[in-house]
Amino acid sequence: MIKIIPLGEQYYQQAIALANLVHGDNYLDLANLIEMQNKATKNGINANFIALEDDNVVGLRLSYAANQWPLDEWCSPSLWPCQQDKMAYFKCIAVDPNQQGKGIGPKLLNASIEALKQQGAKAGIGHLWQQSPGNGAVKYFTNAGGKLIKEHKNRWYNYSIEENYHCTICSVPCYCSAAEMVIEFS
Repeated sequence: MIKIIPLGEQYYQQAIALANLVHGDNYLDLANLIEMQNKATKNGINANFIALEDDNVVGLRLSYAANQWPLDEWCSPSLWPCQQDKMAYFKCIAVDPNQQGKGIGPKLLNASIEALKQQGAKAGIGHLWQQSPGNGAVKYFTNAGGKLIKEHKNRWYNYSIEENYHCTICSVPCYCSAAEMVIEFS
């Protein structure tokens, strides 16, 4: 049976291994995960979640609380449905390839959305990997109510060059595009 729980320190290493398996080598390390955990927590509420099966991490959703993440050149705030101080960020989803298609991703997303709403967010954006197998990332986010705002070519190029990120499709350098998408919270 799959349980969805907030990400805790005891599961960091498993979460890192899963993220790197799904997204590519050097996608996530301990220092980054600790930083992401800090960005996810607001008013004592953690917006990062994992899916567990028999105490094994089989799913991961990392999200940042509103007003706790920096804008960069890949963000289009003039197209967002609310101000930045009410906009959360969906950083990462990873589901064990053997567990995909079982509804784990939507359950993780819903748990994050509920936590983000409790923190005061009105909406969330994410940069979805358009080259994911079968464009599954964009399809998953669209099915959850996500709307495309803008496409960004070569979104992870600099990350692959500067941080030695190895894309599972391109390796290094990465030429994958991102779909900037938004989900408004009801």
